[in-house]
Amino acid sequence: MSAEWIVLPVAFGASALTFFSGFGLGTLLLPAFALFYPIELAVASTAVVHFINSLVKLALVGRQANIGIVLRFGLPAIAAALVGAWLLTGLANVEPIASYTVGGLHATVLPAKLIVGGLLFIITLLELSPRFQRVSVPPRYIPVGGALSGFFGGLSGMQGALRSAFLIRAGLSKEAFIGTGVVVATFIDLTRLGVYAGSMQAQRAQLDLMLLGGAVLAATLGAVAGNRYLKKVTLQTVQRIVGIMLAIVAVGLMAGVL
Repeated sequence: MSAEWIVLPVAFGASALTFFSGFGLGTLLLPAFALFYPIELAVASTAVVHFINSLVKLALVGRQANIGIVLRFGLPAIAAALVGAWLLTGLANVEPIASYTVGGLHATVLPAKLIVGGLLFIITLLELSPRFQRVSVPPRYIPVGGALSGFFGGLSGMQGALRSAFLIRAGLSKEAFIGTGVVVATFIDLTRLGVYAGSMQAQRAQLDLMLLGGAVLAATLGAVAGNRYLKKVTLQTVQRIVGIMLAIVAVGLMAGVL
């Protein structure tokens, strides 16, 4: 199956789901790109789509952000995102940890895939957990939350769950909460893209610009559709199904099969 038949529907559906589910665009789109690209290029491609999608949301709700919280949360997040992104690009050059053959299938365990797959698995379990959805953190730990969110965002592109857990008790209105999260996500995306640019340039021959552009367009259309039609949809069953699929992909990445 060609990449378009997987990446584009996932980009559209994931972008729509972000308006009313616990899953983020990056969490769902990363595994789709990882099926066709090396993991560091998959993370970078996901970051491009996520960044442009964030810009669309920024135009809609960015003015409602709380500047004080943006600075307290966002500045540590930006610094930590640089560290996470540099770590990811460094892991791309590390030798495989192990390789093996099972039933004629040859698998190679790469450090980058092992780490990203492990993070994907953990984030998936957390986002499916009703208990985690009720977790909140005291406001004094907002800078710590920014650093953690930024680091994991730079390393794997998955930052939404941690960001929400730390911002939910910041005393923000619903509109300010959404706007603040969008502004922070945009800055983190911009920061890590600056680091990823080198690896994307080095692997330019493997990068399908038409696929990347199509994913951006699909995600934008998904955001419009989600915002307009899907706000009242209950997706608990869909969340569980997608969560199981993400867990399978995560295990595949860690095992070196994908």
